[in-house]
Amino acid sequence: MEIVKQPWPWYIAGPLIGLVVPALLLIGNKSFGISSSLRHICSACLPAKLPYFNYNWRKESWNLFFVTGIALGGFIAAFFLSNPTPVAISSSTVTDLKAIGITDFSHLMPADIFSFDQLFTLKGLVFMILGGFMVGFGTRYAGGCTSGHAIMGLSNLQWPSLIATLSFMVGGFAMTWFIFPYLFKLF
Repeated sequence: MEIVKQPWPWYIAGPLIGLVVPALLLIGNKSFGISSSLRHICSACLPAKLPYFNYNWRKESWNLFFVTGIALGGFIAAFFLSNPTPVAISSSTVTDLKAIGITDFSHLMPADIFSFDQLFTLKGLVFMILGGFMVGFGTRYAGGCTSGHAIMGLSNLQWPSLIATLSFMVGGFAMTWFIFPYLFKLF
């Protein structure tokens, strides 16, 4: 059981994630992606006749089971298989984060940003609510999420997925190094 509680090296976890692509293609000619599941949920739950949600979501119901399994697996991992040792972060990263005011490294995510206490503050509104909206908008604008484009699209040699993945990476680096430190100090 200890092997499940420890982080797996990239050369084990990466190929396992990568094998999801041929498995889905072989099992039922399905594409891997998470963002489409929210559309399926909205289509199933909203009786409105909006054109975007007006399709046969039942054909893609397998995706809802897949996402439910991800959420259930995350719950089990967090509450029953958690590793009590702190997350290993390089000392230079800790120094950089402390310089902008992030000091709590006791959890997987810094509690200075990601906690229920922070959710109802201006900082929480900006980082979690507005940030989540921007991620959702970007996912819709790009025609898929990072997992769909970077894992499924690149393995199928799709040019739009290469552009989307490069854009995700450039945007992530720009946010991490140039925008986030100033935005975090601002709030």
